This record gives sequence, structure tokens and C-alpha cells, in this order.
Amino acid sequence: MNIKKIYCTVLILLFCAIQTKAQEVLTIEQAMTIALENNFEIKIAKNNSKITETNVTIGNAGMLPTATANITDNNNLTNSTQVRQDGTSTTLNNAKNNSLNYGVSLGWTVFDGMKMFAKLDQLKELQKLGDAELKRTILVKIAQVNSAYYDLVQMQQQLSALDTTIVISNQRLTLAKNRFSIGKASKLEVLNAQVDLNSDQVALLRQKEAYANGKILLNQHLARDPKIDFKVTDKVTVDNKLVLADLMELAQKQNPGLEAEIINKRIAELELKQVKADRYPTLRLTTGYNFSESQSSLGFTSETSSKGLNYGFNASMNIFDGFNQHRNEKVAKLQIENSQLAIEQQNITLNTQLSTAFQTYLTNLELIDLEEDNEAIARQNLEITLDKFKIGTITTLDFRTAQLNYVNAKVRYSNAQYEAKLSEIALKELAGNINF
Repeated sequence: MNIKKIYCTVLILLFCAIQTKAQEVLTIEQAMTIALENNFEIKIAKNNSKITETNVTIGNAGMLPTATANITDNNNLTNSTQVRQDGTSTTLNNAKNNSLNYGVSLGWTVFDGMKMFAKLDQLKELQKLGDAELKRTILVKIAQVNSAYYDLVQMQQQLSALDTTIVISNQRLTLAKNRFSIGKASKLEVLNAQVDLNSDQVALLRQKEAYANGKILLNQHLARDPKIDFKVTDKVTVDNKLVLADLMELAQKQNPGLEAEIINKRIAELELKQVKADRYPTLRLTTGYNFSESQSSLGFTSETSSKGLNYGFNASMNIFDGFNQHRNEKVAKLQIENSQLAIEQQNITLNTQLSTAFQTYLTNLELIDLEEDNEAIARQNLEITLDKFKIGTITTLDFRTAQLNYVNAKVRYSNAQYEAKLSEIALKELAGNINF
């Protein structure tokens, strides 16, 4: 039995086991869809975005009038004595006095130095900032889902490699026992074969543990029961057509971090407009309709009442406030300057991250081709070594070396694919271009 037949046998056994367990086959597209629907951080970011959207109203900007209804009812019981000019007096115990006032008042600020318009524009920018934060959260979580998913693909491939080497180790142990039984090998060869088989089984158990924990982690990202079992696809497809210049151009338009800094500058500029508005007068119109009634058990007047309309305006202007206006404007200008510096810093950071990530991406693409060739060579070497081992023309040490070289080559090839996929995900995350 050559290595190709052994590998096919292992795949068939794995396929049967998977079919028996009827595991869910989870694709990366399904995983991203579940994350978008279930992930708690994405849900919180969506709600925060809705909050900023809800806050964009002309009323919140102070453009609409305010109406207030009020009612006041006072009652008291007193012991009262009144002495008149002629010397006569009147005394009344438990004298009842009450007053009732109610009405509606309306106020409307019709001019405040255009502060209300700057406030409305600022609320709109805050909504855009909430949208950018939502986009950033989605990109980060989707990137995490992709990383966790392809980590499982990598571990699943390595499980297959370890299953293959156990089949080979079992065959080697059987051959060693047969050769020992007919006197062509020593007991030491059987013991060595058993030790190597045990080592392979330990490695397989460790890999199964890591694979199970990887499933739990992915379920956490998907915000679902960690006990849900599934399998992932067995291939890693890497996009090898990425171009650095295109990624940088996309990042300037779509990177949520850079977008947030640009919005923050606009918010700072609108804040300065609101501060400058305090230099202008504020005009407020007021009107209302009020009714009042009072009753007294003792006095010249036992009952009074009034009702009517009132109206007017209020104008105010800051003349001197201890130079606070000048200070506030200076601070607001410095905030704008800081915002511009933050944009420039974000640009440099973004271009640096893209450049380094792209270099890693190119290296990993080369490693995929190299490790693929290494795996093919290691497989061919193991096939030849296995045939020689069967006829006793090669030592067990040489056979074990060839076996380990094959397993390590498969693991390295799997790792190269995974690392290249991580590089692709990182680049697309920076460019704000992960498809989901």
C-alpha cells in the first residue's frame, strides 16, 4: 500500500465518520451571516448608530419653540387677627386661604447667532460618526470570524495529516511484529515502532483538543451555543490578485478609522461655529395664557380672579465674560488643529500597516508555492521509503525521518495557506473591503 492509497483510505474513513455524526457543514458565508445577525458587539454598535440617527432632529438642535403647561394650587389654614385704624380688631381661627394658578407658556429662540444651524449639522456629523463606528465594528468582527474559521480549516487539514501518519505507524508496527515473529527483526524494532505510534496518537489527541476549542471560539464569535457541532470546508482559497496601490486608494475612501478622524475634524469645526455664535445677541419670543384665583376668609377682599394673554420678547448679548469667549474660541481652534493632525497621523499609520501587511502577504504567497512543492517531494520520498522499508533495505530511523518529514511538510503547507489567508483578511480589513 503506497502513501496515496493510505491517504485516500483516511479521507474515506473521515468522510464516513462525518456523515455518521451528521455534522453541519458551515461555510464562511454562513458564518459571516450568523455573526452579522447574532454578534453582541455588532448589535450594540447598531443600536448606538440608531441613537445618533434618532438625535438628528431640528428640535434637538433648538430650532423649535417650547411649550410648557403649569398649575399651582396652594392652600393653608391659619389663625388670623386684623387690627384696623380705628382700633377695632377681627379675629378668626382656622381661616382658610387658597390660591390657584395655571396656564400655558410658549417660548421660541428665533436668533442665536446661527448656533442652532451649526448644532443641527453637528448632529448629522455625529450620525455619520456612529455609522463609521458601526462599520469598524463589523469589519473587526467579520475579520475575527474569518480568522477563526480558517484556523479551523488549517487544524482540520492537520488532523488529516496526523490521521495519515497514524495509519502508516500502525502499518510499520504490524510489519515490525511480523518480522520479529519470523526472526528477521529484534524486539527493539517493535518497541520503537510502538513508541512512535504512541507519540503520533498523543499528537492527534492534542490536535483534536485544539480543533474542539477552535469550534467553541468560533461559536462565541457567532454568539451561539458553544456546544453546537459543525465542520468547516477543507480548502483555503487565497486571493492572490491584490494590488497595493488599489488597496491604498480604497483605504482612503473606505477605512472607517480614517473616515472617523475626518468626521471628527468636521465636528470640531462646527463646535467652533457654535462657540463664535455666543458673540451675537440672542432673541427669544415669549407668550402665554394664564389664569389665577385666590380666596381668603379674612380681609377686605374675599375672592379675586384674573385671566389673560401675555407676550413679549427677550434679547441678550454677552458684553464681557472675563475673556472666556476668547479662551473658548482658542480652545476650539486648537481642537481643529488636533483633528487635522490626527488625520495625518492616521494616514501615515494606515499606509504603514498596508505596506507591511502587503509585504507579508507577498511572502506568504511565495511560501504557499514552496511548501506545496515540499509536500509533493516529501510524499514521494515517503512512498519510496515505505516500499524500501517493507523489503528491509532501509532502517527504521530513516523510515521515521521520512514519515515525520511528510507530516511536517503537510503542516507547513497548511500553515502557509492559513498565514496567507490571514494576510489577505488583514489587507482587506484595512482597506475596508471585506465582502460580507
